[in-house]
Amino acid sequence: MEKRKPTYRTDRLPVIMPYHWRSNNALQPGDLVYYGPCPEYYGVGVIQQIVEHLCIVDFRGTGETGLHKDSLEKKYLIPIHKLGLSHLLKEV
Repeated sequence: MEKRKPTYRTDRLPVIMPYHWRSNNALQPGDLVYYGPCPEYYGVGVIQQIVEHLCIVDFRGTGETGLHKDSLEKKYLIPIHKLGLSHLLKEV
């Protein structure tokens, strides 16, 4: 499998490992998020739907693997705009 170049500068996003404290931010549909442990692998996505503790996220193929949609637990999603991380995604 050929390694894809990410659409965003996900290499600049902080990696937040599963054993660290997770964000309890209130997430809602439309929020721009990334999956904490693997920002480069999954890429940056938009929450489409929330069902209990799961979020349906559309990553739109922005990560290395080209993944589009996945369901992830809210505790593993890091909100980009709410934490002021959007400046890290832009090209230099």
